[in-house]
Amino acid sequence: MIKLYHGSNLPITKIDLSKSKKGKDFGCGFYLNPNKEQAMEMAIRTTKRMTYGKPIVSCFLFDQLHASEQLNIKVFDGYSIEWAEFVLSNRRNKEDNNIHGFDVVIGPIADDTVGLQMHRYLQGYISIETMIEELRFRPNMTNQYYFGTQKSLNYLKPIV
Repeated sequence: MIKLYHGSNLPITKIDLSKSKKGKDFGCGFYLNPNKEQAMEMAIRTTKRMTYGKPIVSCFLFDQLHASEQLNIKVFDGYSIEWAEFVLSNRRNKEDNNIHGFDVVIGPIADDTVGLQMHRYLQGYISIETMIEELRFRPNMTNQYYFGTQKSLNYLKPIV
């Protein structure tokens, strides 16, 4: 079991995938990460953006061992061309349906700095290889965990 955190402006006890937003790194879904401090940073940003509630970190246990036997899981071991193309495709997808068939995706977080590098690549200022090389040296970044199907949520248990 791995402990994962979700930062928001409200406590999350029941996950509702219909509230997921389009154009995210791995598609519409519920995102967590194993770093509580990073989750709190996200909670603070979300609270400022939403202008209500208070920063709160919700905690979940993920049964990754049993999930890997039942779910379609994609793991990116780090910043790579495959990861960058996957994130770019998902960020550009404005449809209601995800463009992939994964229940869970695990891989590097694409924060604002990553977004800037991707924009430079899309504008033709740098190659995809240069973008990946610049991203490799991001200190203290953890993976994000995406849960995109109702089936995947069965492997998450809230810790109250």
